[in-house]
Amino acid sequence: MRTVFFISSDNYQKARNMVYGDDIISRQTINFRECRTLGFDKDGYYLEINGSEEAVKKLKELLGSLCKELDNNEKNEVLKKIDEQEKNAEAGFGALFG
Repeated sequence: MRTVFFISSDNYQKARNMVYGDDIISRQTINFRECRTLGFDKDGYYLEINGSEEAVKKLKELLGSLCKELDNNEKNEVLKKIDEQEKNAEAGFGALFG
């Protein structure tokens, strides 16, 4: 299950510590991205999690009001930007080491 949450800058460090401090959640694929680095005019961070349904449910419970799960439209837009960045990074490494 792959989903994205928004975390305000004020809550970022606390949320990050909680995510990486949890045994189940920290074993998932976790990705924090500053909104502006993805081209969004928003002050805060996106937290992408790709993992089990159990881990996503636990993340929602753990972070509670510190985060907001994105609706499908915004989530798809953010995931598209993340995928583009990763693809460009892979292409750069391929050219460098290829």
